[in-house]
Amino acid sequence: MLDRRTGGSLTYGELWQRAGALAADLADRGVRPGSLVAVAARPSIDLVVALTGVLRAGAAYVPLDPHAPAARVATILRDCGDPPVVVGDGAADRLPAGHPVLPVPVGPAAHDLGLPPADDDEAVAYVSFTSGSTGKPKGVLVPHRAIARLVVSPNYCTVEPGDRVAGMANPAFDATTFELWGALTAGATVVVLPTPAELPVEQWLGLVADTGVDTMFLTTSMFHTIARERPDAFAGLGTLVVGGEQLDLELTRRVLDAGPPGRLVNGYGPTETTTFATAFHCTHESLRDRAKVPIGFPLQRTELHVLDDDLTPVAPGEQGELCVGGPGVALGYLGRPELTASKFVADPRTGKTLYRTGDIVREPADGALELLGRRDRQVKLRGFRIELEEIEQAAVATRIAEHVFVEKVGDGAQATLVGFALPAPRVVPADLPGLLRDRLTERLPGYMIPGRWVVLDVVPLGPTGKADRAAMLATISPQRTAGNPAGPDLVGAVVAEVLGGAEVAATDNFLDLGGNSILAVQVASRLGARLAATVDPAELLLAETLAEFAATLPGTAVPSA
Repeated sequence: MLDRRTGGSLTYGELWQRAGALAADLADRGVRPGSLVAVAARPSIDLVVALTGVLRAGAAYVPLDPHAPAARVATILRDCGDPPVVVGDGAADRLPAGHPVLPVPVGPAAHDLGLPPADDDEAVAYVSFTSGSTGKPKGVLVPHRAIARLVVSPNYCTVEPGDRVAGMANPAFDATTFELWGALTAGATVVVLPTPAELPVEQWLGLVADTGVDTMFLTTSMFHTIARERPDAFAGLGTLVVGGEQLDLELTRRVLDAGPPGRLVNGYGPTETTTFATAFHCTHESLRDRAKVPIGFPLQRTELHVLDDDLTPVAPGEQGELCVGGPGVALGYLGRPELTASKFVADPRTGKTLYRTGDIVREPADGALELLGRRDRQVKLRGFRIELEEIEQAAVATRIAEHVFVEKVGDGAQATLVGFALPAPRVVPADLPGLLRDRLTERLPGYMIPGRWVVLDVVPLGPTGKADRAAMLATISPQRTAGNPAGPDLVGAVVAEVLGGAEVAATDNFLDLGGNSILAVQVASRLGARLAATVDPAELLLAETLAEFAATLPGTAVPSA
């Protein structure tokens, strides 16, 4: 391993020794095969040592989101039975006070563990918590066989000894499974890097080139953002896997025209199918005459079925729900037997377990599946799967709003969450957006907090007496008129351009306008080109107003030719 954040490195031998020391510490704490152990660490050498050590102890790891609010972390730990937490450097600040923790060992164990190798591929390897429609996150139980299905002899990419695989994903995001175990089981090197959202694009691209990374995963939104600014950015990669949302056809073609990676793969798969269930290799030829980028064909040892509500196969070319079978399918949800029974069902024809994804697909004549939409109110935003009902319930639980409705608006990098809220009695309507944002920040990850709030006087009702969400969405103007237009101001002009033509004011906050880390990268890249300088996207995210951000910018605009 190489960690470009810290300058550290780790050999396979050192990893085995340090993981063995952690396994010994866990065993001394009473951890046994089948136990759960939480891990709080950012992408780092500590993270890999922690995950490997938990597995060496025969336990299953529960990766915690290093950016999640303390209340959400506490909920996850309670659901897991308050397990011990292995803590990496500087990652304990969101844990409940007094919770049992163990540091990641810095050296080998004092004695040989004598642990036999695990031989139960049905045993749980990790528990990944995703957004839940009941208002609380749900833990997906992923067995060892599912990881093996993903990374052993993959048909969607090639990772070999000597390759360098980027390690950037949030540990709670199951792309980590691909990045870490895909590399380590192949004898490759994991290179820990900052994400493109943490550095100016040109600086990040230089870092990628300097480290010699040849295999990488990016969320679809981040790929789109970089592709808009630098479609040639990926030419030095051997394999780039993109996933999380619908891949934009025209941007993909731009990358293919500008100098693509050796292999550009569109990966699809819910957490319950272990990172990827399908993949599509994007080339000029494979995309010829297509209206959208398919999610493609099954991974190795993966079964795909397009079924109707009765789990009967639909006719060729008709749409139906995608159901996934094979060893990549998870065991179910932690402590949620009813939910497990509704989503992990028996195939009426074979009796084998199928996972009902809730995604509607169509299988054209060439067999490359096309994703058409969702059956429920689950959405994908910047690579994260979000149950809108969880946000609504969390907002109502604050008791400062009587009714809350949340919708995803826009596509790609311009996509954002918009909340509609009816204030509770004695809450000043003008104060409600700020109050909700503050309260939800304590309960939900940042990607689940609506970027814009609309305060309702009344809840509009449809013909059936139900809340009319379409009527609420119709009240949103594509043009923002709050405040005085920034007009000639360079920052305002670029922000407005990136946000799709909205009018902005110098006193506006970028996040309040619907901005996010991915859009900040886009703004910083365009400003950097105009100013002939390096612009840090983090400054835009931290600034209270656009004017405050503008004051941090160096130089002056490059005159137009």
